[in-house]
Amino acid sequence: MLFKTFPVRESRHTLPQRKSYGPTTEEVTQWAQSLDNLLSSKCGFTSLRLFMKSEHCEENIEFWMACEEFRKIRSRSKLKSRAKTIYDEFIRADSPKEINLDFHTKESLHQSLLIPIQSSFKAAQNRVYFLMEHNSYPRFLDSELYQQLCRIAAGER
Repeated sequence: MLFKTFPVRESRHTLPQRKSYGPTTEEVTQWAQSLDNLLSSKCGFTSLRLFMKSEHCEENIEFWMACEEFRKIRSRSKLKSRAKTIYDEFIRADSPKEINLDFHTKESLHQSLLIPIQSSFKAAQNRVYFLMEHNSYPRFLDSELYQQLCRIAAGER
């Protein structure tokens, strides 16, 4: 099941009915307009992540999200700690979720670990965004998952 179903009571004399919460027609239409629209929607982000997991490329969206969260960190000590964690998880050779980056970008990121700043991962994040925009995103829009979400939004459960 894609979305949680919650019990709803209309009055104390009726039997519980179930109401499902999913995307609206407007949301799924906006998702088809741009990857930014898809990523800025909680339901859209979750759906894309689920799709990318099914295609064994979820490390890209996880890295993108880690970079978004990294940019919000203000503390220097937390920045340094989180930069190392992101590097070890996504950048380091043979890391569990290694993303596809060129040697120059990886080397630049390795150097930035010494004194990380909020934009340390920006170039790598942009490369991963480009990959998602030109590979995963079009496949998501053509996927059965997206078609199912469109049907749910249209009320064709």
